[in-house]
Amino acid sequence: MIELLTIKEASIWASEHLQKNVTPSNISYLIQYGRITKRSKNGSVTISKQELIDYYKVTGQRENDWKQKLGEDLNWALSFEQLKEKETTKHVHRLHPYKGKFIPQLVEYFLDSHTDKFKTETYFKKGDIILDPFAGSGTTLVQANELGMHAVGIDISTFNSLITNTKLTKVDFFDLDNEFKKISKLLKDYVKKSNHVAFEKDLVNALSVFNKKYFPSPEFKIQVRKKEIDEKVYTTEKVQEFSKTFHQIRKRYQFKIRQDKSNSFLEKWYLQSVKNEIDFVYEQLQKVENQTTKQILTIILSRTIRSCRATTHADLATLKEPVTETYYCRKHGKICKPLFSILSWWNRYGKDTLKRLGEFSKLRTNTHQICLRGNSQNIDIFSIVKTKNQEFGQILEQQKFRGIFSSPPYVGLINYHEQHAYAYDLFNFERNDELEIGSLFKGQGKEARNSYIEGLAGVLNNAKPFLQEDYDIFLVANDKYNMYPTIAEKADMQIINQYKRPVLNRTEKNKTAYSEIIFHLKSK
Repeated sequence: MIELLTIKEASIWASEHLQKNVTPSNISYLIQYGRITKRSKNGSVTISKQELIDYYKVTGQRENDWKQKLGEDLNWALSFEQLKEKETTKHVHRLHPYKGKFIPQLVEYFLDSHTDKFKTETYFKKGDIILDPFAGSGTTLVQANELGMHAVGIDISTFNSLITNTKLTKVDFFDLDNEFKKISKLLKDYVKKSNHVAFEKDLVNALSVFNKKYFPSPEFKIQVRKKEIDEKVYTTEKVQEFSKTFHQIRKRYQFKIRQDKSNSFLEKWYLQSVKNEIDFVYEQLQKVENQTTKQILTIILSRTIRSCRATTHADLATLKEPVTETYYCRKHGKICKPLFSILSWWNRYGKDTLKRLGEFSKLRTNTHQICLRGNSQNIDIFSIVKTKNQEFGQILEQQKFRGIFSSPPYVGLINYHEQHAYAYDLFNFERNDELEIGSLFKGQGKEARNSYIEGLAGVLNNAKPFLQEDYDIFLVANDKYNMYPTIAEKADMQIINQYKRPVLNRTEKNKTAYSEIIFHLKSK
């Protein structure tokens, strides 16, 4: 006899079974993506309790499996496995996508003495000043504010410093709300005048009929997983079949899809209708008088256009080739379409940004944070901070930095400028690709590794005059080439401890066992 549970009953059972909160939405997700079979009882959606037990049994083996692959020294407490995505992307931390950032809880663990009752050592306290010489999207600075600490970030990327400072800015919510609504209305009116609304409506209707017939959810995904359907053969055939319908609709409306040129990023990766709307909103941004409001709206537009690139849903982080017609989407298990308008994303991200800034405003402390755009190997931190915030500059000179918490670039892994190429192109930001440490285009060869070592050591040496004598430095890295002992030596520092943590929530498609190390450095 199969024991069936409703979604609510399943969430209650799973919460007790796993000793953590499992919501009905979590259970619905398992059904939607074919992890658990959808059943029906008296008109209600139900699932098999045994299937749920089997699913959690498999996922529960992860700690043992990862320790076998990565070593018994793996600190599973630093996986933060119990946290939901909503918690690891809380308030302004999800103001804009950014590859290569760590979760705020990792910063909290090392900065705040109250995050773990088993911790015996305390390194930082309220009122201390933290330095992050690789600020990225500002995770360390935001958490320092939340914890009542001052912080300075440095980043070579103009766009990274913009993201960080936007997260930390004090907002005039009345002005921001007014300007956002004004631009949204103008954009909506602009879209109504174009022919893509009627074109897209017919296309969506045709897709709905086609997908219900050939890609029923979640049955299709279950059949693929059980190998009852050859996914590649079947989907190729169906894409070709629907392509005829797509072109018939496009021809009916005389709808222009491609831009005439593809010399720049914005020309190559955006369909004509999308590019027109981007240019329209950009023009409206130039009329905004309040600079803080304008800065926030700039981030909203950047986040919007990132999601509107002419690519598949699964390839937003790693662009391959522009997609200009309907395609099979493995993420959703059906035929999907490229985006022909930014309107829905602009509205969604605008409202989300206002909400997240509001949430953070209730948590923020009366402390100073600023992100400087510059080269961490030679920047004069104190003098530049004083020119931007004299009060903070004086505090900084009196106290100096208590320490560093940062995640340096990993050698040959990411082009930090290129991941936001759309924003550099649209807003005409200055690029400093050649000054990136460990950039992807430099590779991972011997020369690149030596350059990386010299770069990191240069950053640490430049920071030392600004640090207190008994400083603590925490650097988060995946050191597969064992470079950090040499880096520490060249900076006349010593590694006194290492914390090896599993990285569970990676944005990449590769879900293999993966770890990183938090190196704790002090002076010799």
